[in-house]
Amino acid sequence: MTTATLPRSASGAGGGTLTGTGHLVRLALRRDRLMLPLWIVVIAGLPMASVGAYEELYPNPAQRAALTTSLGDNPSIALLYGPAHDLSTAGGFTAWRFGTMLSVFLALVCVFTMVRHTRQEEDTGRQELLSSTVVGRQAPLTASLVVSAGFALLTGIATAGALIAGGLDAAGSFAFGLGLAAVALVFTGIAAITAQLAEYSRTANGLAGAALGVAFALRAVGDAADVTWLSWLSPIGWASQARAFAGDRFWVLTIPLLVTGVLVAVAYALQRRRDIGLGLMPASLGPATAGQRLRTAFALSTRLHKGTLTGWVVGFALLSVLFGALAADIGDIVGDNDQMREMLARMGGSQGVIDAYLASSAGVLGMVAALFVVQAAVRMRSEETGLRAEPLLTTGVSRLRWIAGHLVFVFGGGVALMVVAGLGMGLAHGVRVGDVAGQTPDVLLACLVQLPAVFVVAGVAVTLFGILPSYTAGAWAVAAVLLLLSMFGPVLDLSQAVLNLSPFQHVPKVPSVEVTATPMVWLTLAAVALTAAGIARFRSRDIG
Repeated sequence: MTTATLPRSASGAGGGTLTGTGHLVRLALRRDRLMLPLWIVVIAGLPMASVGAYEELYPNPAQRAALTTSLGDNPSIALLYGPAHDLSTAGGFTAWRFGTMLSVFLALVCVFTMVRHTRQEEDTGRQELLSSTVVGRQAPLTASLVVSAGFALLTGIATAGALIAGGLDAAGSFAFGLGLAAVALVFTGIAAITAQLAEYSRTANGLAGAALGVAFALRAVGDAADVTWLSWLSPIGWASQARAFAGDRFWVLTIPLLVTGVLVAVAYALQRRRDIGLGLMPASLGPATAGQRLRTAFALSTRLHKGTLTGWVVGFALLSVLFGALAADIGDIVGDNDQMREMLARMGGSQGVIDAYLASSAGVLGMVAALFVVQAAVRMRSEETGLRAEPLLTTGVSRLRWIAGHLVFVFGGGVALMVVAGLGMGLAHGVRVGDVAGQTPDVLLACLVQLPAVFVVAGVAVTLFGILPSYTAGAWAVAAVLLLLSMFGPVLDLSQAVLNLSPFQHVPKVPSVEVTATPMVWLTLAAVALTAAGIARFRSRDIG
């Protein structure tokens, strides 16, 4: 990108602090012209599709009453999905089933968007180039806020419109859609602040992600333990307390709007106190020479990945324990609903409801692990575009050694996460049923068989990095689509042909069924072929 993208007529001498904002907005929208519309379609389409699924799964009042009884007062369910305010209607069920998860997804997209167009632009040096023109001091932050906040609001309105088109009432639809947008706006403001505090984009994303994790934990504990005041401390809890399709309390949404205003004001105040390229929490200078343990390509990769991997391991430990603790209650939740049993069987096999639940949970954890392997693989591209890989490769470090150091954490990190997931879920379930020794090995195996599918996603990311480096971030779209397909596909009653697009549909549904080698071998071969193709092309293409 050159300064020609900012005409002098729009950013001439004497411009104010917002000069060039419109041009930066158009530039950001051009860069995100594929990803943001895709997320709008996915987030808006999933709740609408569930309306028809609810009518098929619970066609009569008796089944809906049983659903309310089994889920409404279950603390384990509230821990994951939030309180069930009204499960007797399609709208109430949709708000409960999708509200928490979609608000988290939308918040993450807004965080990544906000950081990408602020801190990451400074990391790469593009912001300094733009600032050498007559771009206003506050224009980059303002443009990023316009894009991220506009995306959140447009997604919320699109979601409301989709639900109305699906036959739900307008008031509840807008309470639900605007509730999602309100959560995303708060975390847009949080990301704006972390972009001022941190010196690197990964740190800014990590800080905002940690805030999202704390918000989810506050809501989860507050809803599960019936400690309502804790839920009111969480932005995610505010969206739930809006009670879409169960009272439609629009006044609650003024809280996240006010908080967002305060956060944005703080972000602007912090921006005025720092120089471009620096954060208010600058990284401390290291020693002039590396220690003996940091003088290899693998040691450098360890330094780059260990913090991220540690955070993921802790998160997986907590999430897997939640899933394991819920397993013993799944029979009561499903009851005698044949449609729910069939849906669960499609996700995790047919030999017993609890085994099917454990198998499907292992599949979901596998898909979440796929997000980590994509993040680890994309880090290679960040090192390349940040001009940190090229100087290293001019030394005696070969390209193969460099990429191999990163791939250890791409694939090895996936293994570590699934081992933690298997142990956490197995131990939690074993404690609940009083059979730790008998349950843990089976659940651990159910998680480990997900690894070939996880490796396929990693192979796609490595292939994009090696062959189409400019499209490496497209691996996020692949992983996101597979995750949403795995989590919501059976609920939406999608055909098996569509579900089979996910590699996770081809792994054995342990512990419901025995392990079969054939699909595992084919998935592993596919992962090896994709990874090898990416490595081969990386060794011969230009760096940068």
